[in-house]
Amino acid sequence: MATATSTGAPGAVGAPTAPKPGKLEHAYLSICEPSTDGSLTKAGPELHRLDFQFNPKELALTKTASWGRGTSRNSKKSGPPQYNGPQPGKLALEMFFDASDTQSSSVVSRVELLFECCVPTKASHQQKKGSPPFVLFRWGPLTSFLAYLSSVQAKYTLFTAEGMPIRAVCTVTLEELAGEPPGQNPTSGGLVPRRMHVVVEGDTLAGVAYREYGEAALWRAVAQVNGIDDPMRLRPGRHLLLPSLDELHGPRGGLPPGARGARPGAAPGPAGAPAPGAGATPGKEPSRAAR
Repeated sequence: MATATSTGAPGAVGAPTAPKPGKLEHAYLSICEPSTDGSLTKAGPELHRLDFQFNPKELALTKTASWGRGTSRNSKKSGPPQYNGPQPGKLALEMFFDASDTQSSSVVSRVELLFECCVPTKASHQQKKGSPPFVLFRWGPLTSFLAYLSSVQAKYTLFTAEGMPIRAVCTVTLEELAGEPPGQNPTSGGLVPRRMHVVVEGDTLAGVAYREYGEAALWRAVAQVNGIDDPMRLRPGRHLLLPSLDELHGPRGGLPPGARGARPGAAPGPAGAPAPGAGATPGKEPSRAAR
């Protein structure tokens, strides 16, 4: 008979031990408080353990990634797919509860416990953080990623003469809390690169900007994105991140003052004065001598 128990064991849930040969292991959900330090990779104290009355017959795992295709005003075809990052993993499973032998209210209690996992815990609500319980699926040596319940669907299929549910099938979806560790992507918290350019001998920022965006004047924005202080010393073999044109003009990638029309190495003029090179023909790539 499945039971839903509470425990005050502190700390994150430890790794499970391997089952003994021939011993039946029941799957269960470990429902925990969120970590007090805001971490998404470890759980707080365990609140409840919800045992499976019958082990699941199947587990459905989903893992996807985000991809995008950049566009260029000078291209007639879409660009190659570019990796934008991972999407959270998902685990879908069914839980079957039955109390037809005792005709007790245990089925309703277990279903209500699953529904409670879809709302913030009392402790996090009091701290005005509003975090759902952290959940782990465990079955013998199997342990899921740290997750929260993003979806619970309950179907009552058997009732007593008085109308109390005594059998239910619950479809539960666990969604991963944390994806890649922060800081692994070189553009974390900044611009997402559309493509990358490897500098070759004779390259200039103005030339790269013209070939990529059709505007040589965007060289300063490219330098800013890549942290280049001296655009006249562009080392061959260096990798340049080239964000989309929309990102360069967006609120986080907007051009700095004097970025348009200025040549690499030329100091921006005083306020209200045209930048050096502003009288050049628009859209025309600067010659090698001008670089």
